[in-house]
Order: sequence, then C-alpha cells, then structure tokens
Amino acid sequence: MKEIFVAPGNAGTAQIARNLDIAATDIEALSKAARENQINLTVVGPEVPLASGIVDQFQKLGMAIFGPTRAAAEIESSKVFSKGLMQKHGIPCAQSASFADYNTARDYLQQQKPPIVVKADGLAAGKGVVVAESIPEALDALISFMDTRTLGDAGNRIVIEEYLPGREMSAFAFTDGKTVVPMVPACDYKRVFDGNKGPNTGGMGSYSPPPFYNPALAKTVQDKIMLPTVRAMAQEGRPYKGVLYGGLMINNNDIKVLEFNARFGDPETQVVLPRLKTDLVEIIEAVIEERLSKMKVEFYDDACVGVVLASSGYPGSYRTGFPITGLNDLDKDVMVFHAGTKTGATPGEVLTGGGRVLTVVARGKTIAEARHKVYDNLPKIRFDGCYYRKDIALLDKES
Repeated sequence: MKEIFVAPGNAGTAQIARNLDIAATDIEALSKAARENQINLTVVGPEVPLASGIVDQFQKLGMAIFGPTRAAAEIESSKVFSKGLMQKHGIPCAQSASFADYNTARDYLQQQKPPIVVKADGLAAGKGVVVAESIPEALDALISFMDTRTLGDAGNRIVIEEYLPGREMSAFAFTDGKTVVPMVPACDYKRVFDGNKGPNTGGMGSYSPPPFYNPALAKTVQDKIMLPTVRAMAQEGRPYKGVLYGGLMINNNDIKVLEFNARFGDPETQVVLPRLKTDLVEIIEAVIEERLSKMKVEFYDDACVGVVLASSGYPGSYRTGFPITGLNDLDKDVMVFHAGTKTGATPGEVLTGGGRVLTVVARGKTIAEARHKVYDNLPKIRFDGCYYRKDIALLDKES
C-alpha cells in the first residue's frame, strides 16, 4: 500500500495524506521521520529547507530526494550570488549593483533615476523586493532592509537594480543537471490589490498559458536562459537538479531574468501542474536518477486559472483561526489548493491558518473559460476577512 506523508501539512493535505507535526525547517526530525516511515521518495516544497541543506542531508543518508543541494539552491537564497552568476555567464538580466554597507548603498541609490528596484539578498517569503517609484521610497526600503532590519539577516546585503518594463512571465523546467525539459509557462500577480496596486506578496493568482507565448519565445527562453543557467551552475561546481524557476520580464523581443527560484513556486505551480499529462512521480524519479533525457514530458493544451483567497491584512499583520465554509459546495471540475489552513476541533472543520489561505483553480479551453469557472465559485467559499483580487487573468482582450 502506498502512503503519502506531509510535513507539517495543512487541512487540505490531511484529506489525502498523513500529516506529520514537524516543521519544514527541522531537517534532523524530517530525516528521522523519513527513515522510520521507510519513505521511498521525498519532494521538497519550500525554499528554506533547500537553502538549509535538506537535500545534502538526505543524500548523505542514502535517501532519494527531489530538489537542489544547498550550494545549488543559492540561486534563490542569495540574490547577490544569482546576479553574479548571470553577469559572469552572460545570462540576460537587469543592470545592478550589490552592497553590504548601508552608507555606500544609500550614496549609490541617490544617484539613480526612478523607478528603481531594491532587493534583499536573502529569503524573505516574497517580501524582499520593492519596486520604488521615487528615490525617497527606495531609501525607505533600504532603511527597512539594512538599518531597521525588518527582514533580519536577509537584509545583510542588498541588490539595487534597474527597473525593467514589459510583461512578467514565470518559466519552469525540470532538470537532472544535464537535460533541461521546459514546462508550460505562467503569469502571476504579485501586488495585493486590483490593478497591481499595493505591496508585493507571494502571489495573489496566476494563469497559464500567457497569450503572448509562442514557439519562438519558448526557444529563446530555453536557449538563452534555462539551458545556459543549468550549464553555468555545473561549471561553478554546483550541479543543479530539480525544478528551475525563472521569473522573466519580456519587452517585445527583449527577455531578461528578474529572479530564479529553486523549486515549484506558488501560485504558478497550481496552474502549471494541472496541465501536466505525464506522471509527475515518474518525472521526479528520472531527475533523481539522471535519466531525464529518456522521458517524454507532455502537457494538456487547456488553459488554467488560479485565484488566491487571502486573510485581510496580508501581506502585513492578519488574524487566523476563522472557520472556512463552502469548500464542499464547489463545482466538480474546480480544484482547491490549501496553503494557510489547519484542521479545527470538530471533524471536517477547516480554519484559516495563514496569510494566503487557499487557491481556487479551474481548467478550460480558454483563459476566459477557466477564469469564469473560478470566479463563479469563489463566492461559495467564506471566512472572516476573506479577500481576493477581482482582476486575475482579466486579459486586455476581455476588458
């Protein structure tokens, strides 16, 4: 009998798996649980355990695990390293400068023209990037990251880079360190409010495929970004295996990398994987065993849209513990991915447990069809302080 274990899990995973009360950052306890439960395969979701070396630990113990090593995961865990890698190997990205000293960074910043982007070097759960419309706003971000240290050690170093206009797109690829197999791309919405207003979040919704995506663009992304990056990591002595995520900015024929992630990023993954036709576990095993070149990875042609339901106040302070109703009232072809949820005291009760609570997802023949399915079902789900954007996947031609 096959069994799935999830650590720490949520109210959604509790319905299909056995939750383990272990923090995703407790690598020793996770490796012990994997041995005791005779786990055949471990898949790492969050970035923090990757950056902390969970893959290295499991490999040392001879256990199969999907994800990059600590050294390879630095492509996400350090913006300074990532930018240096791209600049060294000619991977297209924004012009930038990195700083470890506040005064030097401040002096440099005051010589720039807005808009300007300020990024904390380390992991910050989607809150370490500020797109500043003015120099005072950029200075506020700099003070927050490096002086008042609102992000802790993540702000020890910062990157100041030029603002790139264009359309943002998320590109994904499976790689075993040699072969790079692209997935279908997606577009997500980082700002918390409609019209792309308000502070950045971990993502308020997404859709796939982008209407501007075509074979020529796919070839450019593969040949100029994803393949060269995997090769560059190998040359740097940091062979990269797992999922490589590239946040890209596309301005006509000009494509540049905004950032890399070392994992499946949400909410984009929630509109990418429902389109995957090939068995995911078979792909993961091929990556671990370095035989990805022998796999045929296929995706459905359908479009997919996902909308995040968040707690009021997110990405700032918010309250949790509110009952969620209506989850069993949705149309059969609508999916719900749990994020910030937890089980209640009574059987079947689901409570809010985080900032981004749920993502509601649907497939359709077109983006418009998938979008309408999602928004038709959103009002059925209720919890105190529930908030979601009304303009996810509302593309220009639909306006």
